[in-house]
Amino acid sequence: MWGGRVSTNGPGALRPFMGTDNIMSVDSTSSPETLSVHAGARGGDLRPLVNPIYQTSTFGFSNVNQGADLFAGREKGYIYSRMLNPTVEALEQAIATLEGGHKGLACASGMAAIHTTIAALMSAGDHAVCSDAVYGPTCTLFENVLARFGVESTFVDTSDLGAVRKALQPNTKVIYVETPGNPTLVMSDLAEIAALAREHGALMVVDNTFMTPVLQRPLKLGADVVVHSLTKFLNGHADVVGGVIVVKDEQRYAEFRKVLNHLGGVLPPMESFLVHRGIKTLAIRMQRHCENGMRVAEFLESHPQVEWVRYPGLPSHPQYAIGQKQMAGPSSLIACELKGGLEAGKTVMNSVRLCHLAVSLGGVETLIQHPASMTHASMGPEARRRAHITDGLVRISVGIENADELIADLDQALAKIGSAHSASVSVR
Repeated sequence: MWGGRVSTNGPGALRPFMGTDNIMSVDSTSSPETLSVHAGARGGDLRPLVNPIYQTSTFGFSNVNQGADLFAGREKGYIYSRMLNPTVEALEQAIATLEGGHKGLACASGMAAIHTTIAALMSAGDHAVCSDAVYGPTCTLFENVLARFGVESTFVDTSDLGAVRKALQPNTKVIYVETPGNPTLVMSDLAEIAALAREHGALMVVDNTFMTPVLQRPLKLGADVVVHSLTKFLNGHADVVGGVIVVKDEQRYAEFRKVLNHLGGVLPPMESFLVHRGIKTLAIRMQRHCENGMRVAEFLESHPQVEWVRYPGLPSHPQYAIGQKQMAGPSSLIACELKGGLEAGKTVMNSVRLCHLAVSLGGVETLIQHPASMTHASMGPEARRRAHITDGLVRISVGIENADELIADLDQALAKIGSAHSASVSVR
């Protein structure tokens, strides 16, 4: 399952990841646990176990000719940290290796990664097909921002291959898929959509944030570009905002690097260091996230106050078979509708004690939030209706705490629904 090699610079002068003069190599068949720890490691004269933080804005040249050669591309090296930085590059290489891609580009946020990707791939007059269940600001970017620059978009249920095919137009350049979709956790068949994109001459971009490369590798399923919010599982500790793009070949990398350099949405060295440190525990964290997610989802599905639950690991999920085919685990995101709708959801979210009422996801702590009024409020009611984001939908990002204690917390919060309803009736 795991492809690619980890390339690390050996002793000698500081330079970009180019050769195979490694102090160690991780074989293509290495486990995700090993790749998470060693991907992106670099050497140097002192052979540091942890990649150094190159906290500098600019780099000196040995002479005028070298400076000219670097700017002309005749020599590879570092000029200015907006263009390339060793700490950032180590992180980029680590994630590219985990995804089985060629190279990565670290960005200042997940939205910066998405914006850079679309700016690199699309022009005025081009058309994109996009998952309707997608991160709210992604929808807003396509509909409210990119539309002003002549980029057209159509939002469809990408779990329905027929709907994707029907939405294609002669000027469709990109099929943008988020799977599982945010926040409804609808799942799309990446291999089938990739085949459709190739048939049409379009490129497929996949937001793999919910799964991480430990659980899903879109490039191996035919995707052309993968994006992540580094803020979520890859960092894992809710202390960094960042994003990343992974591409399959050098030509695409050079195109994307030029666009990112000019847009300027790059990730600083310190944040890169923190994310790279987080990635070292990614595989083992995802194992615990999956275990806890399944426990909590099974509890919620059996609870009398819960109308329905969507979780990739439950056989009741409408696209369960797709998940089994393309994912190595169900991750930890749960969508559920409570009996009593929004008011019931408010009661539960205001009553949790161990879970945190907060947006975002993928950290070590469990988070609970209300998409319609929070993360997806910017979409507007029509876009939410189209994506089946109901007012009563609650999204839970299950952390790595003790599962029994998480369940006990949710159980006591759910018990408040009946009490709140009785109180409301008595007041009337």
